[in-house]
Amino acid sequence: MTPTAPAGAPRPPAAPYAELIEPRRVHGSLYTSSEIFADELERIWYRTWVYVGHVSEIAAPNDYVRKSIGPQDVIMTRTADGEVHLLLNRCAHRGNLVCEASAGNSSSFRCPYHGWTYRNDGRMLGYPFPQGYGGRGKLDLGLGRVARVGVYQGFVFGSFAPDGPTLDEHLGEAKGEIDRLVRLSPDGEIELTAGFLQHRAQANWKLLAENETDGYHPQFVHASIFSVAESGIGALYGEKSTAVTRDLGGGHSENDLRPEFRRLGTPLGWFGTTEEKVPDYSARMRETYGPDAHDILVEGGPHVMIFPNLFIAEIQLFTIQPLAADLTVQHVTAVQLKGAPGMNRRMLQQCIGSVGPAGMLLADDTEMYERNQAGVAELRPEWLDIRRGADRETVDERGLTVGGATDETGMRGFWRHYTRLMTEGR
Repeated sequence: MTPTAPAGAPRPPAAPYAELIEPRRVHGSLYTSSEIFADELERIWYRTWVYVGHVSEIAAPNDYVRKSIGPQDVIMTRTADGEVHLLLNRCAHRGNLVCEASAGNSSSFRCPYHGWTYRNDGRMLGYPFPQGYGGRGKLDLGLGRVARVGVYQGFVFGSFAPDGPTLDEHLGEAKGEIDRLVRLSPDGEIELTAGFLQHRAQANWKLLAENETDGYHPQFVHASIFSVAESGIGALYGEKSTAVTRDLGGGHSENDLRPEFRRLGTPLGWFGTTEEKVPDYSARMRETYGPDAHDILVEGGPHVMIFPNLFIAEIQLFTIQPLAADLTVQHVTAVQLKGAPGMNRRMLQQCIGSVGPAGMLLADDTEMYERNQAGVAELRPEWLDIRRGADRETVDERGLTVGGATDETGMRGFWRHYTRLMTEGR
């Protein structure tokens, strides 16, 4: 079975997911099967809401940037009237790519093969030698569109499904984590203007999604960078930590480090700096938020995985792009806070050190992803264990399931939602 088109093609028969996913373990074939990967594209990536980009990447009228939804090449555009559109990068004539540049500014796109031209909202502008089609205006063929586009706090999501849960319903409790990030800006906005790096991993996309809020691995996988940086971050992920892992529902999860940051009590402690080192930022935050600024700065940014592909890691943002059962690309950039230039420089420097070309953090994780992928291809044992902390979970005041800092609570929540989508379709 090969990946099918986002719309119009028959859906493949359902795999027996009830036999492959259990409350405390999952079968290894979920990470290696090309048939399951194709099924995931149909039932998850081409049906649910997927994060695509941020409005700051198309700040001016007629700006555009190439993005993706799984393997689909998507052009995110802003028209002259400010509307955001998600278009498929495929000419309606013979299927050629109409956009070659990674980003730019244009009110139209012209196919290089036969010269068909389209507006940046997807509508056709024209085609050469119109007499071959009976004259001008005889064809009504535009660029393909992502059926639904939604924006929350500047984050742009798309869904190929013409109906289904709203973006608000999809995000659910995860909206509060995006709000936390935005609140770190004295102007109440974030920007993704630092540029992106792309990291290829010979691994299944679900290994990446599981890992993003796995608090069990940092003290082992990242021990070297924690030691070199003298950051103390490793201590946040341990049996004695007051931090928690929380299942936010809908496949979303978080490592909530706020209890530890509150215990430490130092403003900006979440970022490993002090108020004295960024006085302008601290002053602007107090000016904007008044007495609430102290708590905002102590608690810092979220560490949240938003299903299926958006990971916000306090000061940096990752987008997961699945390309095959054993191939995934992570797009990563530093978060920039509008109105905080001094803080932004520090965050960019730390981002480069952790996930840049010579960074240690993502290199550590990528090695683990690829080792996992090689391991799950082995014949025995067939199952992967996800039971850690299952017998000590609690329910918080919002009715959300909470585990310890090193528990696999978020992972189990991911698989519950995955199972619903792969069997029920919603």
